[in-house]
Amino acid sequence: MRCLYFDGQLKYRDDYPVPAPAPGEALVKVLYAGVCNTDREILAGYKGFTGILGHEFVGVVEEGAGWEGRRVVADINLGCGRCPRCREGLANHCRSRRVLGITGKDGAFAEYLTLPCANLREVPPGVSDLAAVFAEPLAAALEICDQCHIRPSERIAVLGDGKLGQLVARVLSLTGCDLTVVGKHPAKLALLDGLAATATADAAGKEGPFDLVVECTGSPAGLAAGQDLVKPRGRIVLKSTFASDAVLSSTLWVVRELTLVGSRCGPTSAALRLLARRLVDVEPLVGGVFRLADGAAVFAPPGGLKAIFDCRIP
Repeated sequence: MRCLYFDGQLKYRDDYPVPAPAPGEALVKVLYAGVCNTDREILAGYKGFTGILGHEFVGVVEEGAGWEGRRVVADINLGCGRCPRCREGLANHCRSRRVLGITGKDGAFAEYLTLPCANLREVPPGVSDLAAVFAEPLAAALEICDQCHIRPSERIAVLGDGKLGQLVARVLSLTGCDLTVVGKHPAKLALLDGLAATATADAAGKEGPFDLVVECTGSPAGLAAGQDLVKPRGRIVLKSTFASDAVLSSTLWVVRELTLVGSRCGPTSAALRLLARRLVDVEPLVGGVFRLADGAAVFAPPGGLKAIFDCRIP
């Protein structure tokens, strides 16, 4: 099959074996797969991953214990199912977990992938294929609401106007909070018209301080920026993953009594419900649809909107 394979270099291959599903797994024919900033960070050395990249996808099940013919997305974390964390419902934090296209499991930039049937989530009929690609990152945005009580009276800032920042802003706008998105790209900030106030990084300090800051910059500098904008005893939610480390003094966190919340994957079924009810519009965030063979060129320019591979096109 065709795929994008990474072994220190990103390679387009047309000779990769079609995966065989293990017992309890499904074979999924991938329709579309989206490029995430985490994929770019893997190219820079994050997680030391070797294999097929990609974890945001929509596909159709070809084999799989009664799932045949269903259009699906998936929870991307594969816990062992046996350890105390998995038994407590924390499979996302299983010490031996695999993660689709990120840790120990070939991903979605391919014609086919396999996943446990228990990880699959059926896409509602009213959700388009392109919109369904956003289910995984939209779920990551929803995780903030699972972790933090968002009060409508609170002033909240989202740092970053890229793909994840856009989704986080769309989710938080549903809470009625006083929302500001801080970015540096006028065209991207314009996509938030009617959903949030917007500000450049230089002007954001005049807008603060904020009760809660959500860091979606994709940069190690994002945490320092969040510290500057949050009020004493405020909260900072960290969404970015990157290959390098952010080295900062924790003294400010102690003196200002800040709460730091790491936030990763979220509830995929809830994301599909938002898409089905059209409460979140994601299609303006599609930056272009490409072939897998265009892989190197698609990854070259960082910072755009969502690049999506049509995995069916030769």
